[in-house]
Amino acid sequence: MVTREDVVAAAARIDEDVEHTPLIASHIDGVRIWLKCECLQTGGAFKLRGATNRLMQLTPDERKAGVVAFSSGNHAQGVAIAAKRLGIPATIVMPADAPAIKIDSTRSHGAEIVFYDRRAESREEISARLAAEKGAVVVPSFDDPSIVAGQGTAGLEVMKQLEELGEAPPPAIAIPVGGGGLASGIALACPDADIIGAEPDGWDDMRRSLQGGEIVPVAKDAPPTLCDALQTPRVSPITFGILQARKAQVIPVSEDEVANAVKWAWQHHELIVEPGGAAALAAVLSGKAPAREGMVIILSGGNIDPELHERLVN
Repeated sequence: MVTREDVVAAAARIDEDVEHTPLIASHIDGVRIWLKCECLQTGGAFKLRGATNRLMQLTPDERKAGVVAFSSGNHAQGVAIAAKRLGIPATIVMPADAPAIKIDSTRSHGAEIVFYDRRAESREEISARLAAEKGAVVVPSFDDPSIVAGQGTAGLEVMKQLEELGEAPPPAIAIPVGGGGLASGIALACPDADIIGAEPDGWDDMRRSLQGGEIVPVAKDAPPTLCDALQTPRVSPITFGILQARKAQVIPVSEDEVANAVKWAWQHHELIVEPGGAAALAAVLSGKAPAREGMVIILSGGNIDPELHERLVN
């Protein structure tokens, strides 16, 4: 179980170790909305929140033994940064086809990287084996109460920022969904807001799981997607349970819609947003999740290869 009190405790714990990212006013179809810019978080994504919250709670012996995480890049960087700050050895299991910018950044923070084939190998099995060999703690990217609570601090920030601006709480919050850690954490932090998730076509396992009432994995023949950060093969009971209880709506978005969202963020606000981080914006811009006055859209990450970004925005 994860509760709102856990999110509040996480916020106090990590307050001085994460950026309080900007909340920017914007307009879509003449409707005023807010953009929560986690693309400007240290490490380029919201993942530092959950990683910091989890690692801060390790025992002294666990810190000495180190941690193992698996990620396509953003959680990898979050864990690597948090581990370096706390003096904890970190090993990251990353797909061989992860963007070079994410690999280089993870390595720059001192983490050891072990590559795997995301189509033929299990990152969970590799991580478990490495952790057993090292006596290390596995730090999942979303299937962990402390990770979910840490990610939810972004939602608490939104509520506080709106209050300080004299604005009403958001009627809805649109959030990119991979494993659902960010969406479920924000769902706990903001219990009165409608939760709208967005997943890339073919990787919409949370949507299909919620519709079917039980967890459904991504098909083995899922198509390639620009949204590498959202290529999670199976959501967790923790995140599924929270979003199911909140009656979250999850929307699939196309490659063209995501590319358009990346371009829109740059042209309207000069924000560099990676495709996965722009999925929720894509859902709103496409009209699949109609813009609502005062709604918040989470831009969850900004780690995109410069050449890809240039191609998408021009």
